[in-house]
Amino acid sequence: MSGYDKKFAQLGQLKEKQYIIIDDVVCRIDSMTKSKPGKHGSAKMRVTATGVFNNQKKNLLKPTVTNVEVPILDKGNAQVIADLGDKYQIMDTEDYQTYDIAKEDFKNLEAGSEIEYIKAGSLIKIVRKK
Repeated sequence: MSGYDKKFAQLGQLKEKQYIIIDDVVCRIDSMTKSKPGKHGSAKMRVTATGVFNNQKKNLLKPTVTNVEVPILDKGNAQVIADLGDKYQIMDTEDYQTYDIAKEDFKNLEAGSEIEYIKAGSLIKIVRKK
């Protein structure tokens, strides 16, 4: 069982840039293509997505009426408190909770920088610098 909240939605209702869970990995949808229904079948949806926290490419091919898992992500604003070498320590500006986040895409932040982050369970990632 994964450590984040989720809900269910029909695959045909989702759009590109939304989030989906494929193989227990939180992903952002890159592209979606829909095939026409066959003589005895239903329309199928091919989804290509990228893992939000690990950058893995994932593919999904299912009927459009299939229920899929959609993660409930917490979004927040934070301030960088310290540069810990390979990580940043950030503090949420609302509840003052602190987190350690791997640097990954943002390597030039300094203490005092304002950022936006997303969180799913214990996984956290910086989305953008303000």
